Amino acid sequence: MTPFVLTVGVLALQGAFVEHVKLLQQAIAQLRSEFEEFGHIDILEVRTAEELRRCDALIIPGGESTTVSLVAERSNLLEPLRHFVKVLRKPTWGTCAGLILLAESANRIKKGGQELIGGLDVRVNRNYFGRQTESFEADIDLPFLAEEPSPDPEPFRGIFIRAPVVEKILPPASGEQKEEAVRDETVIAPAKDPMHREESWPVEVMATLPGRTKRLVEKLEAAGLDEETGDIIAVRQRNVFGTSFHPELTPDTRIHVWWLQLGIS
Repeated sequence: MTPFVLTVGVLALQGAFVEHVKLLQQAIAQLRSEFEEFGHIDILEVRTAEELRRCDALIIPGGESTTVSLVAERSNLLEPLRHFVKVLRKPTWGTCAGLILLAESANRIKKGGQELIGGLDVRVNRNYFGRQTESFEADIDLPFLAEEPSPDPEPFRGIFIRAPVVEKILPPASGEQKEEAVRDETVIAPAKDPMHREESWPVEVMATLPGRTKRLVEKLEAAGLDEETGDIIAVRQRNVFGTSFHPELTPDTRIHVWWLQLGIS
């Protein structure tokens, strides 16, 4: 591995940013032990636009997406975040609330109730799995973690706390997802032109949680879910990655290691 210098930011406005920092530290130590020539990675808690400008990659942690959006706006950080993700196209990972913020469309939100950053051409359904008391854990198959000589990785223990799902994969759009804007209780992210012209990249489904959708729709009497609704819990669109669950609340470093390697490459 070619030596490098990288600054990884963790948005530290609210939510589980400390937990992400701890797992990043463990993941870096693991990578350093595996590669003789390993570069230097700094971890930076991001609260200002100046701190964000120093970052080469960013994690947006789980928490309360409305609160994070409001604090970011009041801190004059919302537009710099959009610039980081959608103009500079730097590697970004959002967990739970972070996935909501990175979506180009989010429903079950009143107009003006929340701002989005965007970056992933998906529609997310907020709090799809119910209230705090209906949080749960489940073993998840994550094929992207498979490595030789172990083609079948151990399941990842996913923690879902008022978690969203990706309700629909949207077609890649160079501007706003205007068809989404006419939907009731739906907000969309503003358009931003990338710094460099590039091919459109479709959204890749990275993980699903099978067998829960029908039971949950019946239980929660969810409204407005179209036929494409499924329990999509991880997606990637080029270098923007989102998960419904909270890897940072587990001792498992595998996703953090994978994401760091993605950022390094």
